Amino acid sequence: MSRKRILTGTRPTGPLHLGHYVGALENWVRLQKDYDCFFLIADYQALGDHIEEIQRIRQAVIEVTLDWLAVGLDPVRSTFVIQSAIPEFAELHMLLSMLISVPRLERNPTLKAEMKDLGRRENISVGFFTYPVSQAADILLPKAHLVPVGEDQMPHIELTRELARRFNQTYGEVFPIPEGMVGRVARLVGTDGQAKMSKSLGNCIYLSDDAATVTEKVRSMYTDPTRIRATDPGHVEGNPVFMYHDAFNPDVAEVNDLKERYVLGKVGDVEVKARLAKALNAFLDPIREKRAYFQSHREQVREALLEGTQRAKKVAEQTMAEVRAAMRIASYV
Repeated sequence: MSRKRILTGTRPTGPLHLGHYVGALENWVRLQKDYDCFFLIADYQALGDHIEEIQRIRQAVIEVTLDWLAVGLDPVRSTFVIQSAIPEFAELHMLLSMLISVPRLERNPTLKAEMKDLGRRENISVGFFTYPVSQAADILLPKAHLVPVGEDQMPHIELTRELARRFNQTYGEVFPIPEGMVGRVARLVGTDGQAKMSKSLGNCIYLSDDAATVTEKVRSMYTDPTRIRATDPGHVEGNPVFMYHDAFNPDVAEVNDLKERYVLGKVGDVEVKARLAKALNAFLDPIREKRAYFQSHREQVREALLEGTQRAKKVAEQTMAEVRAAMRIASYV
């Protein structure tokens, strides 16, 4: 490889939102200029908690691809990959699962949090429980050196590094040890003030939302609960509206002025939110325009997925040939 390689991606459970953008997508757009980038749609992993919603996953594969193209991911310079179209992902997942214990998986804080969200332990499928190993296979199969992810995914990167080291020590050097990279905004809170923007919580502003929807969602955003009147001194720290201003409003002077007046009780939430809605819609307008173009040119979307997956399949076959040879299970006959 003439350039270092990146593998990152998403589970297709619906369209992408602003949290995905600041936590990952803007990084991906920048990195594809200097790295050999593989962008994965992990539809197998989506089955872990959506096994009865196959049609939703199929539709989300297209929605995710439209969002990728709309924000500027380039399928010519980079490789778009559908996980289920490459059986080598599942094969490497199975082999890596032999190198990790159940207690080690149970210590993964991200997995623990997600299992808690799903409810009783009896509701957790084996497929969902082992998805961090599947993620490790996703990263190692193309021999990625760097993995741009959200902050909550960093425990998965550490587990991947452990598995790569153990495989290399046991069978010989096959995999590079990947590094994680967190985006500009490690975690964007939801519009309701919850710790994370999440589709399941319904607290998202989507990249595909129209201007009226964005304005309405901003209008109903959680702000400072201690502030009863617009003349009351307000809190900027921990206020979601100002977090979004910092992340998406390029007019720094305007944001600083709003903060100063908010603390002094000289500006109301209505004006602060109106300025935020204006900034968000200005940010989203070119994304909406590109998304609309690709929605009306679906053949280009399908071509991006087909050609990328074909390129990734060749890489996967080469890596698995090396894995089987290293493990001496290449052939028994």
